[in-house]
Amino acid sequence: MSGYSRVARAKRHNRVRRRVKGTSDCPRLNVFRSLQHIYAQVVDDEKGHTLVAASSLELSDKAGPNYENKVDSAKVVGKLLAERAISKGVRRVVFDRGGYKYHGRVKHLAEGAREAGLEF
Repeated sequence: MSGYSRVARAKRHNRVRRRVKGTSDCPRLNVFRSLQHIYAQVVDDEKGHTLVAASSLELSDKAGPNYENKVDSAKVVGKLLAERAISKGVRRVVFDRGGYKYHGRVKHLAEGAREAGLEF
């Protein structure tokens, strides 16, 4: 990622973060996308704690048809994150796309989380 792209994404992320705040009742689902992997975490901004996290790095050890491409693995990461969040008692979250377009891997991660039972 070039310097300009990184700065532009940071600006977009700050713009999103002005409006999106995670509380104890409704924490924030944050997404970070790198070239090869995708990471997501559920954060309580009031306490400054990460409640649960999941990433495609956890899937890279496993082989199978669900992990063939990055879009499919993003959906699996969303489902995995949702299962972990629900086991911790979190059902509602607010989605923070991290300055990325709601498209491709970010969209599939969100859809996977919704399919597994998270509400946002």
